Amino acid sequence: MIFLPFHTRRLVTQVYFGLKPGSRKKGIVVDMARPSSNLADFREVFAKAKHIAVITGAGVSAESGVPTFRGAGGYWRKWQAQHLATPEAFARNPSRVWEFYHYRREVMLTKSPNPAHLAIAECESRLSKQGRKVVVITQNIDELHRKAGTRNLHEIHGSLFKTRCNTCGSVKENYKSPICPALLGKGAPEPDAADAAIPVEDLPRCEENGCRGLLRPNVVWFGETLDSTLLAEVEKELEICDLCLVVGTSSVVYPAAMFAPQVAARGVPVAEFNMESTPATMGFTFHFQGPCGTTLPPALVRHETELIS
Repeated sequence: MIFLPFHTRRLVTQVYFGLKPGSRKKGIVVDMARPSSNLADFREVFAKAKHIAVITGAGVSAESGVPTFRGAGGYWRKWQAQHLATPEAFARNPSRVWEFYHYRREVMLTKSPNPAHLAIAECESRLSKQGRKVVVITQNIDELHRKAGTRNLHEIHGSLFKTRCNTCGSVKENYKSPICPALLGKGAPEPDAADAAIPVEDLPRCEENGCRGLLRPNVVWFGETLDSTLLAEVEKELEICDLCLVVGTSSVVYPAAMFAPQVAARGVPVAEFNMESTPATMGFTFHFQGPCGTTLPPALVRHETELIS
């Protein structure tokens, strides 16, 4: 995951969204049309769309009680995620990093999809029977879209429930609880909780052909790049979509933050569903403010023009 400095994000925002056709500067004021919040107008666009791309972020899972580790209070013990979710942090202290991810895995095993996840999955299933496609591109690693029943899913930052071997590179699904005996009862998030200091040989190990290499979570850490093959698949979906939804994402984590602006730049309607405006909002056709679990279901429910098979 890559964060761009604020001034760079602002420049990118200006390049993609700043001046619409026919806009004129008067002094320093730029005439920009605000995105619409008219649900009926969105529904008309939705009814005609044949290939819908849905980009989701942490906000879509927040209503399921998933910790976001963002902003004030977004700490595990005394660390923020960006101080633990790095290759360097894992190399320095794999025990601490595995405690952090063990905590997150155990939390997620208790969580369920909320109405936003379910609305997206139901929409995908329903429209597929009409020869229409919905694809979900998520920054989330919690697998709640998968639990909800979404099938056309690109998890661009990986999954909490997959591991990758540092030695042989093998990637495996892993839903064990705990993932290894040494992590049983570990991972308490309170600021005064002490590190378990688990010996590296007792941390999760690879079982591939007796490899026994150290496993790491198969997620994209800060400073790492997205899988090029997966990114190519995502770009292909974005190039052919005729409607894009941006759901619960802050639009500041790159390269994902550029996905919807690139779609908007070629004239395709983009609808943002979020608790607040983002740096990208002014470049979109629609903006619906509020909890995704409240705003998204009525937007995706069956349109009166849809044929029921």
